[in-house]
Amino acid sequence: MAALRRTESTLTVLDEDSLWELLENHRHRIVRSICPSRLTPYLRQAKVLDQLDEEEVLHSPRFTNTVMRVGHLLDLLKTRGKNGAIAFLESLKFHNPDIYTQVTGLQPKVDFDNFSGLMETSKLTECLAGAISSLQEELSQEKGQKEALVRRCQQLQERLGQAEARAQSLGQMEADHDRMKREVSAHFHEVLKLKDEMLNLSLRYSNALQERELATTRCRSLQEELYLMKQEMQRHKMSSSCERELRERSLQMTGVLEPGDKELSRLKEENEKLRSLTFSLAEKDILEQNLDEALESKQELVDRIHSLRERAVAAERQRKQYWEEKEQTLLQFQRTKVDCDLYKEKVNALQSQLLQLQKERDQAYSARDAAQMEISQKLTEKDALRRKVFELTDQVCELRQQLRRPKAESLQGPKQEAGTREPCPKGKQPLVRMFALCPRDDSNSSCPGPPESQLCSDLTATSNRELVDSFRSSSPVPPSPQSLYKRATEDFREDPWSLGGFPEILQVDRGPSPGAKAGDADLDYEIVDRADVPECESSLQPCTGGLTLSSSSVPVRRRLARKILSQVTVLAFQGDALLEQISIIGGNLTGIFIHRVTPGSAADEMALRPGTQIMMVDYEATEPLFKATLEDTTLEQAVGLLQRVNGFCCLSVKVNMEGYKKLVQDLEAQVATSGDSFYIRVNLAMEARAEGELRVRCSDVLHISDTMFQGRSCWHAHRLGPYSTKGIEHGTIPNYAR
Repeated sequence: MAALRRTESTLTVLDEDSLWELLENHRHRIVRSICPSRLTPYLRQAKVLDQLDEEEVLHSPRFTNTVMRVGHLLDLLKTRGKNGAIAFLESLKFHNPDIYTQVTGLQPKVDFDNFSGLMETSKLTECLAGAISSLQEELSQEKGQKEALVRRCQQLQERLGQAEARAQSLGQMEADHDRMKREVSAHFHEVLKLKDEMLNLSLRYSNALQERELATTRCRSLQEELYLMKQEMQRHKMSSSCERELRERSLQMTGVLEPGDKELSRLKEENEKLRSLTFSLAEKDILEQNLDEALESKQELVDRIHSLRERAVAAERQRKQYWEEKEQTLLQFQRTKVDCDLYKEKVNALQSQLLQLQKERDQAYSARDAAQMEISQKLTEKDALRRKVFELTDQVCELRQQLRRPKAESLQGPKQEAGTREPCPKGKQPLVRMFALCPRDDSNSSCPGPPESQLCSDLTATSNRELVDSFRSSSPVPPSPQSLYKRATEDFREDPWSLGGFPEILQVDRGPSPGAKAGDADLDYEIVDRADVPECESSLQPCTGGLTLSSSSVPVRRRLARKILSQVTVLAFQGDALLEQISIIGGNLTGIFIHRVTPGSAADEMALRPGTQIMMVDYEATEPLFKATLEDTTLEQAVGLLQRVNGFCCLSVKVNMEGYKKLVQDLEAQVATSGDSFYIRVNLAMEARAEGELRVRCSDVLHISDTMFQGRSCWHAHRLGPYSTKGIEHGTIPNYAR
């Protein structure tokens, strides 16, 4: 620093070593106080760094902090020589003027006249503008961060307020909890006191009972003594009365028998002695007997007292047990009451949700009914419009015939006398509706035909009858294949000649009428080549009885069109207990067919008949909409799927009478028991537990020919030989679910 003066020109005068020595002396301060992302744009403009160097400095994983990045930046600039040092000092002048002053001792003044010249003025301006924009962006980012921090601080303050309010509520709840605990403890002490009082009362009661028992025993003993005293008194009274009588008699006898006084007195004394002896022995026996009875009663009373004491102790123990059980029952009652309240709340919530779901279901049902009603109305309107279109078409045809009739009469003449017919000029290819029932061979098309008048009348009658029959039903539901077949049979019975003579011609379009254009979407037409249809002059005039049609004039047709009855049709109806409405047969090999239909059921009303193959079932369930394909399913799987149908369902069906008849013939001839056929490999061994069951071993290959054998949930299997596909043994095995 001493070698440098206060002029900026001295930096450019210094050589490379002096400049880098100056920077290395302040390297520690530079790497700690500089952000490399601010300096790299200027250094790239000065062409001392390229893009790779900038990415290495800013984003290399080797440098984990800013100090290492700035150090690596200085190392890269040192390889650039003097230009690197000057560019680095100039970048410090713009972005870190304090560091620039500390390193060089110069003031950070920008003088374009004395600039280093490493970059042009325009580029320097761009660099400064970029630096200013980056600083402005950083300032805006800092402002945004400040606003975010302010918002965060406000949120934290709000959360702090909520936490304080929650803490206050928790403190209040804790105080309530402490108060309730104190109340519970006080009540508990009161309960203990009451228990002690009850114990004292029970003890006093037991003592009183014992005293009462003692008093009763004492009373009984006193009563016995009183009874004995009464007996003694009675004996004394009797003895005294006897003595008085004896004395009286003795006094009476003294006067009579004086000489026998002595002997009498002696006898009396002996008698008295004997009496005293006899009385004392009897009394002794009585007293002994009373004593024995008293001892026995005393022993009984003692035993009774002991038993009563034991019963009292057991009663006290039982009372304590009952008291504890009562407290436990009260606690359980309180808990059960709380649980009951919770369950009531849950049930109320579930009932409210159920009511909402019922309302939504009713709304959905009403919307569905309204949509179905609207669809049916649209279909009826469409049918009415079609009728009107065909009526107008008939009127237009009649008007055209009336217009063409004068022209045809003017053209008739020598041609009518000669009986020859010239071919009409070839016009537009006519659209011919082909007969869709009982197609015949091409050989029938060459048979001779009736007169042209009869042909025209037949065509008119057939077309009119078809127009009526096609709109015979006003129901929005499409007609079933059986209904179409019935209509065609009735047409054949009404006019078999017209269908037998010309089976391929049903309706000819005599002109592009609006009715024909409107009906093209609903009718099946075939375009016949112009070379195959010779047009006659009579096509421009009405048919008369005088004209005849030779066999050579009949156009040669292609094979007759065949109506495809095997197209898949979707039928929607109420499918509650679907397997009670229909019964099915078949399997994965033949398909699932309807075998029987319950008369009067919803399936019968939808014209489902035996021979209809079920392709798909689609029905509403508690889960999302369920859809299953029955084309390749076994009979067991089909029964399981159709058993799940409960409610409104859609069946995708098609008529497959050939497959159904073949399956029924095989079942009647006992060639097969069902339409199932697949192979399995057994992965466990099973013994034959009942008659008819098949004993299988592990790794046996079985051919399953029936998954609902005799209506049960078991499979009918054939064991295959190791070198052939023929069944060696056959029997039943449990199904996959069992």
